[in-house]
This record gives sequence, C-alpha cells and structure tokens, in this order.
Amino acid sequence: MATRSSSRRTPPRSAGRPGGGDAKPLGTALDSGLRYLAGRPHSRLELRRKLARKGFEPDEVDAALGRLTELGYLDDDAFARGLIRRRSANRGPAALAAELGSKGISREGVAAALAEVSPDAQLEAATRLAERLYANRPVPGYKEMLDRIGSKLVRRGYSGSVVREACRAVWAGTSGHLDN
Repeated sequence: MATRSSSRRTPPRSAGRPGGGDAKPLGTALDSGLRYLAGRPHSRLELRRKLARKGFEPDEVDAALGRLTELGYLDDDAFARGLIRRRSANRGPAALAAELGSKGISREGVAAALAEVSPDAQLEAATRLAERLYANRPVPGYKEMLDRIGSKLVRRGYSGSVVREACRAVWAGTSGHLDN
C-alpha cells in the first residue's frame, strides 16, 4: 500500500504567520464583509458571526457593519424580502419565519416580509408542491393523500388550512371527486 508523501500536504492555515493560530486576520473587517456580501446577501447577525469567527475584534466588526449599512450593502429588511421571494415557492410562512429568525431578523421584520406573500400565492405554491409529490407516488384515497403529502407540506411550513385546500385541489384534479 502506497503512502502519500508529506510534501503534498497543505500547511495549516496559521503556518507562516507570526504567533501561529492567534495571528490577526489579513485585511480589514470591512474588506472581508464586502467579500462575503459579494457572494450572497447576508443578515447583520450572519455577517457579525462570520467576521467574529474570522478573528476580528468586536469593535472592528461593529465599525465594519455600521459602514456596510451606511453604504447600503447590509440591510436586514431587504435581506428578508429577498429570502422570502426566493424560497416561498418551496416553503410555507412558518418555515420561512423560523429561518429568518435564526438569521437574526426581528419579529417585526419577519412579519413585514411575510406580509408581501399573499394567501393565494401560498396556496398556489402548496398546490404545485402537492401535485409534484402526488405525481411521484399516487395514493389510493384522499385521506391517504392528506396523511402522506399533507404531512410533508406541514413540515415545509404551510398551515393546516392551506395543506387541506392544496390536497383537495390536487385530489379533485386527479380523480374528479372527493371522498372525505
């Protein structure tokens, strides 16, 4: 069995820096923040956590976050609206609210972003998802559909009333009747 040569290993991240792992990160917190935001939008809390993990001092992180906000690159409300727009086709309001909350968006910000999604759009998204799930594995009756597909929709954050209505629409479209 052949072993790998030690010359092929990559050096640890702290190698070559004075002080080893306690070395100050290269660049400024503002530069790092801009690089993170260039990749995808971030909430203020997400960016704070990433910069702190990278080793920047809290006061430097605060200054960078303030400057990024001032420049318009960091906006929690815009972040929340964008996330809702991107993910509302596959997730219901409860799942979206939980995700936004975990990313540090205030309850008021979550409520404002979710207010932009109409109940009709939620029902349409849930119905499309139910149709796709039904097409993968049809079920013999409405009750079975509600058990199997409905539970998946609930786990994705849709309310019980939206789930029932979406399953009813799919069942009516596939069999032409409901056998409640």
